[in-house]
Amino acid sequence: MQKPAQTLTAHRNEEQVSRRSFLARTGVTAGGVLLETSLAASHALAEQKSDQAIIGPDAVPLTLRINGAVRTVTVPPHTTLAEALRGPLDLTGTKIGCDRGACSACTVWLDGIPIASCMLLAIDVAERSVTTIEGLGDGDKLHPVQAAFIEHDAVQCGFCTPGMVMSCAALLAHNPNPSLDDVKAATSGHLCRCGTYSHVFAATLAAAKANKG
Repeated sequence: MQKPAQTLTAHRNEEQVSRRSFLARTGVTAGGVLLETSLAASHALAEQKSDQAIIGPDAVPLTLRINGAVRTVTVPPHTTLAEALRGPLDLTGTKIGCDRGACSACTVWLDGIPIASCMLLAIDVAERSVTTIEGLGDGDKLHPVQAAFIEHDAVQCGFCTPGMVMSCAALLAHNPNPSLDDVKAATSGHLCRCGTYSHVFAATLAAAKANKG
């Protein structure tokens, strides 16, 4: 005959085994459900991707809208917009500085919005409109920001200038009466190794004033 203490210990052991068994069975069941759900999602994604066309690794033809004209180029899928502009499209006004979106020398407009063209694949441009420094003016007539940059000596080595001009012109297009702080914010991502920032600010404010006149 078991003593009360022995009976209590046996009961506790029996209870612990029961809990362990329950948790083990519950964990296996939950894990099985998660695994099945994950596999189902993976299969669905695989089926979805199988319906999409595979592009590359060979060069592919692209049709781009650049400065109001339709241009066709054939480039490898990994080609950035900056590389396509400077290479097969021969629009070398767009500069490549850091090639990682840190200096903004390669700034162009995508549907009127300034972007770093070194950070966008040409293949991802699709039907959107691209404007480069070459397409900013009206024929031989300079854009007011371009003219102001010359008048206010905002150009030294010139490497950052096209990107600066594109951002400042975009600012005036969206805000015709900017403050100095607005201009500083618009050019805050641009690296000018020559330090012509004060001239850039003055030129942009002067262009805004000339547009109002």
